[in-house]
Parts: sequence; C-alpha cells; structure tokens
Amino acid sequence: MTSRRILALSTMFGSLAVAPQLHAASASPAAAGSTAASPAPAAAKTTKPRPRASGEGNEAITVFGHGSTRQMTGITRAMMQQSVPGTSPLRVLSQLPGVFYQSADPFGAYEYSSQMFMRGFSQSQLGFTLDDIPLGDQQFNNYNGLAVTRAIISDDVGGVDVSQGAGAIDVASTSNLGGAIQIRSLDPSHVRGGTVGQTFGSNSTMRTYARFESGDLNASGTRFYVAYARLNGNLWKGGGYDHSDQVNAKFVQPLARGSSLKLFFDWSSIQQFDYQDMTSNWLHTVGPNLANYYPDYTAAYNAAGGTYPAALQKTNDPFDAAYYAGTANRVDYLGGLTLDENLTSSLNWKTTLYAHGDNGYSTWTTPYMPSPNGAPLSQRIQTPGIARGGFQTALTWKVARHAINAGVWYEYGNFTEGRYFSEAPLLGQGTLGNPTTGFPADKVFATAWQEAFSSRTFVFHLQDTYKITKNLTVNAGFKSMIVNSGNSVPTQDLAINGTGIAQGHLEASNAFLPQVSANWRFLPHHELFFDVSHNMRSFPLDGYGTNVSATPWTASQANFQATRDTLKPETDWVYEGGYRYTSPFISALASLYRINFSNRLQLITSSAGINPITAVQNVGGVTTNGAEASVTLRPVNGLSIYNSFSYAHSTYDQNVATATGIQPTRGKLVPNYPQFMYKGNITYRIGNFDTHVDGTYLSHRELTYTNDLHVPGYFLMNFGMRYHFGQVGPFKGLTASFNIYNLTNKTYIATTNELGNNFVNNDFNYFLMGAPRQFFGTVSADF
Repeated sequence: MTSRRILALSTMFGSLAVAPQLHAASASPAAAGSTAASPAPAAAKTTKPRPRASGEGNEAITVFGHGSTRQMTGITRAMMQQSVPGTSPLRVLSQLPGVFYQSADPFGAYEYSSQMFMRGFSQSQLGFTLDDIPLGDQQFNNYNGLAVTRAIISDDVGGVDVSQGAGAIDVASTSNLGGAIQIRSLDPSHVRGGTVGQTFGSNSTMRTYARFESGDLNASGTRFYVAYARLNGNLWKGGGYDHSDQVNAKFVQPLARGSSLKLFFDWSSIQQFDYQDMTSNWLHTVGPNLANYYPDYTAAYNAAGGTYPAALQKTNDPFDAAYYAGTANRVDYLGGLTLDENLTSSLNWKTTLYAHGDNGYSTWTTPYMPSPNGAPLSQRIQTPGIARGGFQTALTWKVARHAINAGVWYEYGNFTEGRYFSEAPLLGQGTLGNPTTGFPADKVFATAWQEAFSSRTFVFHLQDTYKITKNLTVNAGFKSMIVNSGNSVPTQDLAINGTGIAQGHLEASNAFLPQVSANWRFLPHHELFFDVSHNMRSFPLDGYGTNVSATPWTASQANFQATRDTLKPETDWVYEGGYRYTSPFISALASLYRINFSNRLQLITSSAGINPITAVQNVGGVTTNGAEASVTLRPVNGLSIYNSFSYAHSTYDQNVATATGIQPTRGKLVPNYPQFMYKGNITYRIGNFDTHVDGTYLSHRELTYTNDLHVPGYFLMNFGMRYHFGQVGPFKGLTASFNIYNLTNKTYIATTNELGNNFVNNDFNYFLMGAPRQFFGTVSADF
C-alpha cells in the first residue's frame, strides 16, 4: 500500500478509539510493576444500581497503562460490549498496537483457526491467565491450559490487561517469551437481579445468555452470580455447525481489612465442524468457498475412490482438497479459589488454588486409511485429555518506598492422547452421519498410538518496586523456572506410523531470568518508561505427527534421540522504551523495541499436510526491531477517535542446514506476521445511542521461510450501533444492538500455515479464508 493510500486511511478514520478510564489501568497490579494489591477499605454495601459514570460506555479501543513501568494497554468491559456477544476477547484485543489476531469465523470461537501474534510472537509464545489461573500457551489441542473462549463466557469478562513487550515477573506462564495477557472475570453485583440476552444473525446464528446475581446476602457483602451461554450457528461455507454450552459461577466473600475470598468456576462443552484448509492452487481453481462434503457421504465416498466433483478436478490435488468432515468435541471443568489477605496495613498475602480437567475427541474422515469392510475411507479419531492442578502464593511487603514481592508457583499436569481409526460403512449401507454425536468405540479397528505425558512446573519470583521519588519508579527482579516433562507410549502400531514414536524426558530450567523496568513522570501528563527482560519458554508437548506446535515429541524416536542432548529451550532478551502523554482530551503512546531471540524451534513440514514429513529444528536466532504509536482524541463530549500504527522487522540471523542442503533463510522475514499494521476506531455517543466503526490494514504476510510465497495485505472494516431504552415494563434496562462484520465484504486470507511452514513454495502451504460480511442483532434486558 502506498504512503498516499495509508495517509488516506488515516484521514478517513481520523485518529480513532474511545475514552480510556486511566484509573483502571493505573490501578491494575500489573501496571504498577507488582502483583500486590494495596490494602483497601472494606467494600461498602451498595443499595441501588451504580449510576453511569461520566464518559462510561464511550470507550472504543485502548486503555493506556498510565504509570506503568512497561508498555501496558488493555480493554475494558465497555469495549468488549462493542463486539457481538460471544466474541473472543482475543479478537477484541486485535485492535491494540502490535497485536495481530486471525480466525476463520467472525466470533473467534473456532479454535483450530484461532491465531494470535504479538510483536511477532505466536500465541504459544505468550502468557495467558484468568484471575491468576494459568491458561497455558493457547495452542490448538492445548496440553497445559484452556482456550480463552472455553475458560470464560465473554459477557463475564471484566477487563483484560496486555503487556506487549514482556509480562510481569509474577505472571503464571512458562511460555511468555513475549508479552502476557491477563483476563479478569466480572465480580458479582451488590444488587440482586440479572441479565438476559438473545443474539440472531447470519448463518442461522442464535446465541442465548442469562446471568443471575444474588446481590448482597448479608451485611458483609457475601454475593455470587451464575451465568449460562448457548451458541448455535452454521458454518459460513459448507455443511456443519458451531455449537457450545457454557456455565460460569463466581462467589465473593469480603473479609476484614479489605481482604477477600473469591471462587470462580467454569464448565464448557463445544462441538465444532472444521473449515477446509486451503492452498493457493485451490483458491485460484475452486475459489474461496471450497468446503468439505458433509453431509453428502456419497460424494466423499466417491472422492475417496477417485471420482471427484467437476470443480475439484481443476485442482492439483483433488484427493486432498476436500473430505467428508472434521470436528472437535470438548468438555472442560475449570475452577480457582483466591484468598487475597491483607495481614496488616503493609503486608499482603495472596494465594490461588486451581484445577482443570479436559476430555473429548476430534474426528477427521480420511481417504488415506481404508476400512476393513472395503470402504475406501475411515474416520480418524484423536482423544486429548488434561488433568492438572496447582497453586500460586506470594507475599508483598510495603516498607518505606519499597513494595517487595516474592512468591512461588507449582503445577503438576497430565496430558494424554491417542489416535484411533473407526470403520466407515459401505455405500448404500448407511453413512458416517454427524461425527459430533459420540465416540464410535464399537467401530474402532486400529489404534495408531497412545501417549501419556506428565509435567512438573516450579517457578520462584522476587521483585522490588522502588518509588525513588514522587515521579520516578523502578521495578527490578527475577524468576527461576524448572519444567520437567516426559512421556510414555504404551501403544503404537509401526505399520500405521511408519516409525517408532518419540518418547523420553526433557528439562527446561534457568535459575536467573531478570527483568528491570522504570517509569519517569518528568512533567505533568508526560512520562517515559523502559523495560529489559530475559525470558525462557519450556518445551511444549503434543502427540506424534499432530502438526500443531514445535514440540520435540511430534517426531520419531530416532529424531528425538538425535536432538535431545543438543536441543535447548527457546530464550530471548526483550528491550523496550517509550513515551506516554495522558490528559482528558488526548492519550498518546509511542514505543520502540528490540528482541534478540535464541534457539528458535520451528515445525518444519514438507509434502502434503495430511501426511507430512515433520521435524522440529533449531533455526537459530531471530532479531526483531519494531515501533508502535497510538493516539486517542476526545475533541468533544461523546466522541473519541483512535489510531495506531505498528511496524516490526523480524528476520532470521542465519541460514539453516537441512538434509537437502542449506536453506537461505538469513535475513528473511519470519512468516505469518505482517510488517506493518494500521488500526483505527471512531466511537460516538449521544444520549442513549452509541455507534462505532473500526478498520484494520495489514501488510502482506510471508508463507515460507525463504519468503518465496506470501499472502496479500488487506483492509477490513466493522460497524456497530447500540441503543439503551432504559426501564421498559418489568425490566430495569433494555438494550438493542446491531453489528456488521467485514462491512465491505472483503475476500481475504485469515489464518496462515496452521499446519506449519515450509522452506519453499511446494504447493502445500496452507491457510484458511476469513468470513464474508456477517450481520448480527442482539436484544438484552436487565432485571
């Protein structure tokens, strides 16, 4: 895009965003550089609904981290409400500078396509928590956590704090080479009542949400809520659907001296059909609406036998271009109990206990494995399961100008996974039907493998936030990390797998991972900040040949043995510095950063995505230099305008030696992340009506390590409006909203290389298309 077109986009969107509640960011523990909450007075009992604060509801985009020693931005509950109910918080975060999010569906609920980057780091290299509960690395088929959309109903999110450069030392994550995303659940209201909402939209989408608030049950303020959400919607192309049920509950017991005991619970169940992966050849020969055959079993059966629809005969690989169906089915339980105890006016003790259980299965109807009865296809089933639990505990002592914080985090986790094949019926003797209706145990004819992983995580941290003067604050500390992981393979079929499966133990450890940051308020409204940190990521886990993450265990036993003694965990040094300006009329942020990434592990694939040759390789160092700038203008009451620009130049430091020779990767851009992003949002509120429009421009993204293939950039717009009717009949408040996703109906490529990157363009570089224009309407009522 030329500079003239970029300037035109900037002018059109004017400098977009919404009025940030700066106190929300500055009150955040992360923003202050310490997790310790200052001892607060006991919560006052509320006897009537809180009136709308001045400017509330006008927030569109960013809350800048006023007073933070690192670059901190975030989203508030008011900003979440601009999106369609049920939208993933990660999609909303994509409005922030340096954050890049993609999904094949408009909600961000389709997990296989959920892809997030921040300053070039993928979601598996970031840290995620919910009320201090670790959510793992957010990769698909997660082994140590839970997807954000399954961990909490989006309507129950109270806010999100984002550290783009490096997460705070005390964030419970073993993967945050880059920043951290800390989600806070909404606290129960002091007033008895509740909310019900109904959403309708494109693709027969129907979403129902209901929350009941107990209000204060006694003079101490004991209270709770229970919430339920149900989503049903068809895929925007092809057959199949996305269905989920979810329950959240939260209990709060205020204690003496401003202390509290909080309990959060989440249950979720999802059934999702897959969108078919695309390649450049399939996009140009069939078009963006290429889809799987479901529910047409006859077409899938014939294709497995070599008889293809006319459209697929134009492709370079009609056998692989479509299948009967692929699905994901999961049930999760997540719970956390947090005691935040102010022992004295200067000593705080905070402890969180948590547990998480996951079970389910994924299906894929494969023409590469025939059934014993003679059918040319079968159903491949994978069964991941998680059982993990742990605790965090930390003390914060405020003495003189210091806030000294020390704590430990321990987690023990089990991850199991198996791969099975079940028989498909002969043509005319039935169909495979709906693969989400249950695990077909009675039809399993082969077990490719079963694996059992275990991991033990121990992290200690110590930090001091020193307020040297009224306007100068320094935070310094370190963490020590030990993660020991390994697996056993009780069952494997060499005839199916072609090789022995990797098994063994690896340890990622570092006794000293330091971080130093500072904030200097040198003039009223003006402040400078900088941060330097050293980070390490533990080795991820996953089953054999799953093509999900760069894990040593996805390879053969021979490859694992050949690399285990020399394989090192990924580490980096992150340097950032910036400037903030904060006033009632303007909020501005500018930052520069550099990242020196060592021992980068990459999932290298070749051949077709269905039966790839997969290896995990240390591709050496990566150097990233970047800049970000954001500005929010509030020229008149009710209007806010936000613009952000970000640039990242992320390249490999050396060439890579492979079995086929030297790959010329030195100086080449890291795939999947755009170099340039522009984001804008305009929000206007007048009386009970508010409306917004937002837009995002992304430059092209590389698909291969040698940069010989890329997907083009694009500009995407969204629109929304909402009207608050106030009290209507028995309801305390009634709200109607309308949203349009992809306002201009842009055809674009969303998720890229979900099956791993190739070194060169070999016609097997996969991606997923983004959803076309979608319409959604919601009516909600408070009682």
